[in-house]
Amino acid sequence: MRPLVFAMSLLSASFAIAQNTTADNSKHDKGEVTIQGCVTRSSGDYVLMKQDPAVSYELQATGKIRLKDYLGQRVEVTGEQSPTLSSSSDAMNRVGSASPVTITIRSIKTLDKECPLR
Repeated sequence: MRPLVFAMSLLSASFAIAQNTTADNSKHDKGEVTIQGCVTRSSGDYVLMKQDPAVSYELQATGKIRLKDYLGQRVEVTGEQSPTLSSSSDAMNRVGSASPVTITIRSIKTLDKECPLR
């Protein structure tokens, strides 16, 4: 029983750390975040790549936002984050595993017309 309690505690701590990592730069409540990164495209999906720490987010446009206009640019997106529901093999092939977080974009603005080289 004791190993099970320890495992559950460890798992809970991991989820808390993961939430803090993905929600950095957050200025909002209830899952709304503001994150900066580069817009790329992978397996038909638009992805926001953040460099430090290296994290990727699947992007979902709303309203009149056209993500193709931001391809290759460094941007700041504000929107609601949620777990990615895609389990297709295409999603898994992106970077070895599917991005665990989708951001449904409320607003997006260009910070730089080109993403810095890695």
